[in-house]
Amino acid sequence: MIKFIARLFARGEPVLSEASARDAAAIAPLHAASFRRGWSEHEIEELLVDRQVIAHHAMIGNKLIGFVMSRLVEDEAEILSIAVVGSRQRRGLARNLLNLHLRRLAAFSARTVFLEVDEHNKPAMRLYDRAGFHEISRRPNYYPVPGGKSAAALVLRRDLA
Repeated sequence: MIKFIARLFARGEPVLSEASARDAAAIAPLHAASFRRGWSEHEIEELLVDRQVIAHHAMIGNKLIGFVMSRLVEDEAEILSIAVVGSRQRRGLARNLLNLHLRRLAAFSARTVFLEVDEHNKPAMRLYDRAGFHEISRRPNYYPVPGGKSAAALVLRRDLA
């Protein structure tokens, strides 16, 4: 009976909350599946113990389904990474995570948020555009692309204050 109830809750709505170094083991495989060069568990743990890094995750039961993390210095923040498992994409989860995260950054006195995104990452571009980010710069030939080509990194900015 307990397993049945646990399965019912596991299918429920995602719970968004702060992430900690204890979440590094769950975040690392999602990061690796989401980016060309995934960060190791150790790299993620090092970020999550840094007092200037703020992170949130989305969970269903005890399963991580998304995360976002930023570094905050003075009144500026940089979003380091955001990812959602494939089966949960296009359902508003990334938007909800980002909105929560931006509110938390503002509560920590962030006035401006920056990030970099691959110019070909259309879903991310839509997410950031809808969240009020705008392009301020380009880094040509920044991301390697299969076939020997490369893609520009777009530097985006959003003012919170």
